[in-house]
Amino acid sequence: MGVIYSDYSRARIGWFFGLSGWQLGVVALGTLPVFGCIQAGSWAAAGLFLLLWAVVTAVTVTPVRGRSATGWIAASLAFAVGGLTGWTRFRSAASHGRAASLDEADLPGALAAIQIHDGPPMLRDGASFSRIAIIQNHATRTWAVTAAVVHPGIGLREPEDRDRYGRGLAELLDLASQTELVDEILLLVRTVPEDGAERDQWLARHRRPLEAQPRGPHGQQGERAPQNASAAGLVGVRAINDELQQCLTRASVRTESFVTVVIPEGRLARSARESGGGLEGRARVIYGVLAEIEAQLRGGLGMTAVTWLTSPELALACRTGFAPGDRAGIIDALAARTTQHDTQHDQPSGAASRQVDPPVNADVPWALAGPSGADPAARHYSHDAWNSVSATVKLPVKGAAMGALLPVLTPADPGERRSLMVAYPILSSTAAGRQSATSEWAADIGDELRTKAKMKQTAKARDEADKVRRLDGKLARGNAMTRPYAVCTVTVPKTARASEFGRRLDASVRRAGFAPLRLDLAQDVAFAASAVPLGISLTRTRD
Repeated sequence: MGVIYSDYSRARIGWFFGLSGWQLGVVALGTLPVFGCIQAGSWAAAGLFLLLWAVVTAVTVTPVRGRSATGWIAASLAFAVGGLTGWTRFRSAASHGRAASLDEADLPGALAAIQIHDGPPMLRDGASFSRIAIIQNHATRTWAVTAAVVHPGIGLREPEDRDRYGRGLAELLDLASQTELVDEILLLVRTVPEDGAERDQWLARHRRPLEAQPRGPHGQQGERAPQNASAAGLVGVRAINDELQQCLTRASVRTESFVTVVIPEGRLARSARESGGGLEGRARVIYGVLAEIEAQLRGGLGMTAVTWLTSPELALACRTGFAPGDRAGIIDALAARTTQHDTQHDQPSGAASRQVDPPVNADVPWALAGPSGADPAARHYSHDAWNSVSATVKLPVKGAAMGALLPVLTPADPGERRSLMVAYPILSSTAAGRQSATSEWAADIGDELRTKAKMKQTAKARDEADKVRRLDGKLARGNAMTRPYAVCTVTVPKTARASEFGRRLDASVRRAGFAPLRLDLAQDVAFAASAVPLGISLTRTRD
């Protein structure tokens, strides 16, 4: 049996019967008019104020699908105003023929403030220098770098290997906390139906044409009967191979994994000034952090490949995030460019000058990396010819084993894409110590109040208090404090019913042992965080 990870608690524990400070303040202030009317002897007014107090308390205390009633009212009003004024509707500049520069990102919603920089040349793969893409988010004042990673998987691993990977993840978070620069690490996985583009190219390069006949030992054509028999056998084998490819391609999925490291400007500015300032100084500091992160990814987590993405590679990942169906055409363009390059090199010097074919452009410019149009709805997100439904994953009380989220990433129907983003926001040592002390104090106050009121403590409240008290010891031993959360998304063509696939996504989350919570009124931000590896987080607000 593998280890069950359950040593986590709520970010905040209410110190008065589960109520937070502001909730207790609202409830207490609401009773003042009631007691004032009772003191004045106005019983009718006291009854009316008591009824009003009950309504205010219910609105303040009772959560509805993860939000309070006041939160729902505020979010609904903001969503309605944005829709009526057209602020949430997005149309790219390229779709209107007004794209000023192809190198400037034109992305919707939470991605609108993204700017991509080319960092200084960095040695990659031990042989080539490349300019890593540095992601700057002007709205949240953060810098991020994304890597495409390859992991052998844990499906057939022994429990000891899974435990080792779990310890490697914990060591990665501790390492990120010790750098005092990284404040969030995002792990993103996308499972896409296999399009067969790579196999089609391999067959085009290696398949023998049917008209080619085997020759004799002296170069003459063989006998007619063996030639016909060989050709017939080749046709039969080719037909069987094509049928197998067609069936297996429909049933296969392809996995893409990304790791994004996010560094806030407030932590990076001082170190950048010491390294020369500007973009160059920030890039030097970021590169130093990436070297430590990559070593831990390859060591403790067992990644077989870690490739920090350049700007064209990141644009490709962004484009296929919005439009999964575009990948096959891009792969064909990349193969055509490689073939053209090899052909030009194989030609003699005189023939190369007679080359008239234009060069194949296989790169995706940033002006076209996003959708041509996007419209957020209350329960789904519409972008180009696709609809996406996102939900967050609530951690179970009983805990979960490593690999339990596999059903969430398994498509339930051909043509759909599943995405999962697991975020690890890392608190600074000062903030972690302050929160630990506050939570422990709230747990102690809650126990004392229950004792005074002669109320029996429930097992759930007792477990929460014990976890909070153990947290201080872990922080003293150098462990990092994080508030992990996960967002999953299903993307389907507009010809399919998005609501039905959203229901199947919720069913997959429940089958994995978790509880889904649809991110209504925030589907655009949830999609940007869980499907596009540009460092978007749900825990940050605009400065």
